[in-house]
Amino acid sequence: MATDQSRASRHDEIEAILERKGGVRETRDEEDKYTVVGAASRRTYANWLTPVEEHFVCHRNDIPDAEADSWTVSLAGGLEGEYTLAELKDEFPTVAVAHTMECAGNGRGQHRPETGSVQWGYEAAGTAVWTGTPIRSVVRDQLDSAVDDAWLTAVGGDPSDGEDVFARSIPLSKAVDDCILAYEMNGQPLPPEHGFPVRVIVPGWYGVNSVKWVDELRLMDTMVVENSLDRPGEHAYWQQEAYRLHPADVEPESNETVETVDTWDQFEAGEPEHPYTFDQTVMSVIGAPDGESPVFVSDDETVEITGVAWAGDDDVTQVEVSTDGGDTWDAAELFGPDYAGAWRLFRYDWEATPGTHVLASRATDERGRRQPMRISNPDAWRDALEDDEFPWNEGGYAANAVEPNAVEVDVESP
Repeated sequence: MATDQSRASRHDEIEAILERKGGVRETRDEEDKYTVVGAASRRTYANWLTPVEEHFVCHRNDIPDAEADSWTVSLAGGLEGEYTLAELKDEFPTVAVAHTMECAGNGRGQHRPETGSVQWGYEAAGTAVWTGTPIRSVVRDQLDSAVDDAWLTAVGGDPSDGEDVFARSIPLSKAVDDCILAYEMNGQPLPPEHGFPVRVIVPGWYGVNSVKWVDELRLMDTMVVENSLDRPGEHAYWQQEAYRLHPADVEPESNETVETVDTWDQFEAGEPEHPYTFDQTVMSVIGAPDGESPVFVSDDETVEITGVAWAGDDDVTQVEVSTDGGDTWDAAELFGPDYAGAWRLFRYDWEATPGTHVLASRATDERGRRQPMRISNPDAWRDALEDDEFPWNEGGYAANAVEPNAVEVDVESP
């Protein structure tokens, strides 16, 4: 299928993006499949709002040649209607939501041995303010009472090299709670690489669920499975095969529904056996100091360590900082904007001494789940959790280990 093929056009897309966006750099993808750029500087993660110029990009198919005046979003599966971008703006309420977008493959490059595909470090995450139309406003007049059991599938209008269709399903209850059809990013029209003219935003969930260039919303009794869409091609790959956590050499089973959409809960419970990447796992990154240059301190000075922490649909309740590579930990202070689905800033005043230090951070969410220290070896799988490890998985998904994201900093006297 097309998803197994390299895509030469990605290089032209990356070059154009790098020309427009000065704060990103290309990320390694030796299989030549994905258009991928990530934040070029660790200091991106010392700020709450991520400028468009520093926000990561990841997609598999070519950017469509879209026209705002002619693009439509169709409703299907028992829903009726078709809306232009102008109608979405003029006929429905407009809201703005803060959302920390994170690629489900963020941290894939930290797995040893390496997994395939894009070798992200920590740079595939960013927080923007997305403006658009609440999905509940578009569909609410056509819904019956079975909201909790239904799924809403978004289909992307990006052209594929083959017969696969980019489609992702989320519970209808989530869609009508806080999801939007976004047409602006940080107060400006969506850039082409971020989904112009309209995309789905699913606050607190991995980026793969926020379908770009959306052209159809379909109400369904199940998640998208093969042959479940009224169109030719292969429908289920991006829901049922890709973006699933599983050991090496395993083909995940297809499921029509799941009991929980919390990624970590699925893994802990073993149901389904191979979790889907919906809700983000708890994560943090230090933004400053960035390790690029020495830090100069006098005897009576402290160094402010600043970073960001997030936990998807859950709140971050604590962030700890270590200045000795994880041997000891101290509590940091959470501060700044506090929005559901968006990261929090944290800071810690460090009484630094001359020498080389390894700075690390670890966050804990409101359910007591804390970032594990390292990524396990491939044989550990579910047992990894008992050893304070994140499970190595063949797709390299949902990684949130502490040690790979630490930063080495040199401290010198003035």
